[in-house]
Amino acid sequence: MNAVRHETGPDTGAVWHYGDPMREQRLLTRGEATVDLSHRPTFSVSGPDRLTWLNNIVSQKLDDLPSGQWFTAYILDANGHIGHVFGGVDDGDTLWAATEPGHDQALLAWLRRMQFAARVEIAERSATHAMLISFEGPGISPRDELDEALGDERAGTWAADALRIEDGQPRIFVDTDEKTIPNELANPDGLALGSAVHLQKGCYPGQETVARVYNLGRPPRRLTRLHLDGSVEALPRIGSEIVVDGRSVGRVGSSARHHELGPIALALIKRGVPPELPLVVDGIDATQELIVDPEVGLHVRPGVNRR
Repeated sequence: MNAVRHETGPDTGAVWHYGDPMREQRLLTRGEATVDLSHRPTFSVSGPDRLTWLNNIVSQKLDDLPSGQWFTAYILDANGHIGHVFGGVDDGDTLWAATEPGHDQALLAWLRRMQFAARVEIAERSATHAMLISFEGPGISPRDELDEALGDERAGTWAADALRIEDGQPRIFVDTDEKTIPNELANPDGLALGSAVHLQKGCYPGQETVARVYNLGRPPRRLTRLHLDGSVEALPRIGSEIVVDGRSVGRVGSSARHHELGPIALALIKRGVPPELPLVVDGIDATQELIVDPEVGLHVRPGVNRR
């Protein structure tokens, strides 16, 4: 395969595409390709207390996690800001997980500080295990079995990002900043806020902010999908300001060229910006497509009139 790799950014060294990113997107959509994410750091948590211990300190409900089910979890600070993220799967004996490049050491140090008397063992696994996305979803594979797990039909991060943006799934530390709270990233859906926060579980760091905004208020910003001017060759740089009449109203994160939608991006925009208002990001005209309702939070208060 003619692999073209990222030369800069958080995915440096990873395969961007294999020569035909639009075909790769179509294969991924049909579940016929896999994505090599072996550049993402991996780790494991073993021991009899691993799930109950993690359940007490992260945003996701893990004490009853079924074996083989992939999850995503945030670690929040006292003010509800997202400080760490990881995704993983438990095999019944060990929880295998991956996080964002460049953020593993801070995450593992935080977890070890919270270990106390819990019967758990935390180990770095990047040398022996790797993350991938298959037709079954994300997973962790032993590195000596990775080539077989990836198979013959493969897609790069371009294809994976394009479909992720289409699906409105933010990437932490790319589509977020140090002020981001989970409520800005997803509409409440059943018991979960997106796929990383459970709203009916015991207390954990930052839970008070998440619950208060969910029940009483509106988040200060909202995740939105941008449709970018297709006549412009460039895509916006991560972190670029979004401007209306010379005034900054947000920041852009991931962007990609989608095989059907054209150039698209994810952005965090101030809640009060009208959804129909045209925007400019990095000199590129853009229109909005709502992901998070600007009024999110109000509809969970029974008996209260909506305005």
